[in-house]
Amino acid sequence: MIKYKLICKNCENLFDSWFSTSKEYDKLKKLNHINCHLCGSLNVKKTLMSPSILSSKEKKPKIIKNKKYKKMKNKINEYQKFIKENFRYVGENFAYEARSIHYDNNKSSKGIYGTASIEDVKELREEGVEAAIIPWIKDNDN
Repeated sequence: MIKYKLICKNCENLFDSWFSTSKEYDKLKKLNHINCHLCGSLNVKKTLMSPSILSSKEKKPKIIKNKKYKKMKNKINEYQKFIKENFRYVGENFAYEARSIHYDNNKSSKGIYGTASIEDVKELREEGVEAAIIPWIKDNDN
């Protein structure tokens, strides 16, 4: 097994990935199977690596955060704040509540947000219920 440090040339996301061999990396790269997990770009390249040296000291893992990542995270936090202040939280009952609002002729209800599976959101959209999936960062995430 070999670990490469990869960088997305579009969003500058830096991340590690394991491959069975260096040839395996080349094969997957040629088949366009290596992409950035943040932006989905296929414009991912290997960066310079140094060999890992085991030490007896236990270290906490470092999360490398670049400027674009921080900017994106701040924007998501702004959206979350707006949503929390202007919409009603319905938790796991999102699909049920969304249908109730949609099929109620009065429709005077405040907008809602909550949790739903991808399948639930797909079904809501097929029924004509307006629903969207947005990224959500938990309050305890750094």
